[in-house]
Amino acid sequence: MSDDRVTIFDTTLRDGEQSPGCSMNTDEKLRVAEALCDLGVDVIEAGFPVASPGDFDAVSKIAERFGDRATICGLARCRDGDIDAAADAVTRGERGRVHVFLATSAIHREHKLRMSTEQIVERAVASVQRAKERVEDVEFSPEDAYRTERDFLCEVVEKAIDAGATTVNIPDTVGYATPQQYFDVIKMLKESVPNIDRAVISTHCHDDLGMAVANTLAGLEAGARQVECTINGIGERAGNAALEEIVMALRTRSDHYGLTTGINTRKLSPVSRLVGGVTGQGVPRNKAVVGRNAFAHASGIHQDGMLKNPATYEIMRPEDVGFVGTDLVLGKHSGRAAVKARLTELGYTPDDATFAEVFDRFIDLADRKKEVFDADLAALMDAKLSGSGSNRERWTIKSLHTSSGTTGVPTATLELIEAPAEEGGETKIHRDAAIGDGPIDACFNALERIIGIEGRLDDFVVKSVTRGKDALGQVDVRLYAGGRDRHGRGVSTDIIEAGARAFLQALNRADADRRDPG
Repeated sequence: MSDDRVTIFDTTLRDGEQSPGCSMNTDEKLRVAEALCDLGVDVIEAGFPVASPGDFDAVSKIAERFGDRATICGLARCRDGDIDAAADAVTRGERGRVHVFLATSAIHREHKLRMSTEQIVERAVASVQRAKERVEDVEFSPEDAYRTERDFLCEVVEKAIDAGATTVNIPDTVGYATPQQYFDVIKMLKESVPNIDRAVISTHCHDDLGMAVANTLAGLEAGARQVECTINGIGERAGNAALEEIVMALRTRSDHYGLTTGINTRKLSPVSRLVGGVTGQGVPRNKAVVGRNAFAHASGIHQDGMLKNPATYEIMRPEDVGFVGTDLVLGKHSGRAAVKARLTELGYTPDDATFAEVFDRFIDLADRKKEVFDADLAALMDAKLSGSGSNRERWTIKSLHTSSGTTGVPTATLELIEAPAEEGGETKIHRDAAIGDGPIDACFNALERIIGIEGRLDDFVVKSVTRGKDALGQVDVRLYAGGRDRHGRGVSTDIIEAGARAFLQALNRADADRRDPG
């Protein structure tokens, strides 16, 4: 790999998933992993295999399915059991990496590990060596590296490389560094560690002070050639460095950085929407690169400049990041081939079962709306992909009727279709009615009664997908059910229906876990 090529190490499925409420099941992780491969990510940190049987299963399946398209990495503490689990999982594929980490800063040594510097070095060396016995590609991270004494950091990095580490990662674990300070640390390692040329230096920056991307770019200027990042910048606390921002900064300011990546930038917006839908963490409108306002211009002065020359106020072209605007797309007479072709242009590759359901929803939407936009089509697809990860959800809505007003009691009557547990089994129809504080609350109560699961609603967000009174509405809900946070998304021109679909999607997740706890 040339010296100007940056390795993109995506940790959405590991560090990103640690963000509160962002947990994913195995099917969802596989879908995100496939999207990351399509995006051109070099290394996918697929999870922490020793953490649970579910994590081990997810990392193993990702390695089996995508290990020929990207390096699949498993995280491990400097413990034999962790290392063995990570190696067992990632070696299911062609290209596996074990990423071992051990805290090195004084505050972590004293208060968390209660280990001396000598013990830290001994443990780090032994762990890297054990990992090296299983895989050729070994990464070592001195956790909280930025707050580690410089001489000791150099010693640990040098010993880890001697033990066989091919990548050394320098985490700013608590987001404390400034860009100049982080630059100085990477530069110091380049100049002071005698064997540093035998390993790739990696960055891993957190966003506690809003400087994760700036620090990452500073690390690259100092000589790092791998960046650890996540889609939409999700992660613990304030999150990680955002992949899309790093990639587009390098591309847009290639005159300054002179560095390249293997990322297909036209896939950035679709992958951002996918991760936002799967995790339930919506992308803020003003999010750099992939937010809805990233290419919107409200100021009259800006609009005038844009009409004369888009380059006056746009440093990136919307199409370069796969941005979905409001271009008119298709009508109710459009055929399946045309709709599928448009989805492909928007960055989606649905399987036959998923497409059949989305196409049916598209035809229904086209009957209701005067105009159907690209963003509407993308919303239908995202709502489907943000589901349980299976095309065979147990419960679906057959019919919904509500009544409410300033007088009388709000009521909802629902019919749900229950899919058979086994192929060839009998489909059942369930009907029930409930009252509530309003029509949406009544819908939720009826759904809970039919399915037999109660959930505590923690968040309910409504937004329009496009413009106009008949705009498609999107509802995202987060509820606590079955001992876990659940996310659901629904879209419809009827916001009550959208809310019911979102709540049902979340209950389907809880029901799936109830039927299959493993």
